[in-house]
Amino acid sequence: MSFSKISRYRKLSDDTTIDASGRNLASKGLRMLSLVSGTFLHTIEEPDRLDHLAYKYYKQPRKWWRICDANSEFLSPQALLGKEPLVVDSFPLTFDDSTTQPPWSDVLKQLSETLGVDDFQIVDDEVELVEEQVDVGGEQVTVLVPRYERSVVILYNEMNVEASELIDILSTIGFGVGQSERIGRVGKKVTIPPNTTK
Repeated sequence: MSFSKISRYRKLSDDTTIDASGRNLASKGLRMLSLVSGTFLHTIEEPDRLDHLAYKYYKQPRKWWRICDANSEFLSPQALLGKEPLVVDSFPLTFDDSTTQPPWSDVLKQLSETLGVDDFQIVDDEVELVEEQVDVGGEQVTVLVPRYERSVVILYNEMNVEASELIDILSTIGFGVGQSERIGRVGKKVTIPPNTTK
């Protein structure tokens, strides 16, 4: 096997494996990640690509793997840039019927049965205290009631289900659904390690 002189696999040992048919298969040994650090952080932007970042910082687009090594908490280059099909969106909800509780059990059932939905969480954010008139023993009393703004945060695979379909599901249950917001990697930092030949 021949690798370019800047390849991270060039110096790995050659291994031979025998498959179930008894054939010898040549391969390279496992590449262990060395401890890579860097003090410079790059802020992810929507159009970022790893080969472009490698060119920007190293003048060599094929060194994108050095950035991956320095950010090993991400399992794939797509995850590092926030471009994998598994995404997280927050959908703000309103429920206009003040006489009943919102149908959270229906949300649980529908989202659990939706292909592509991996996980979800209902989030309550207290917005303000509002005065309400309550009947206590035939007398009207003013009480302060917290008003909550609720949203459902959904982790889903965009290859199986789209945000518009999730909005339709929540609307059919009886919620008003506001503009969804992507909770992604744009604006987050990644480590850019120093340019070395290792």
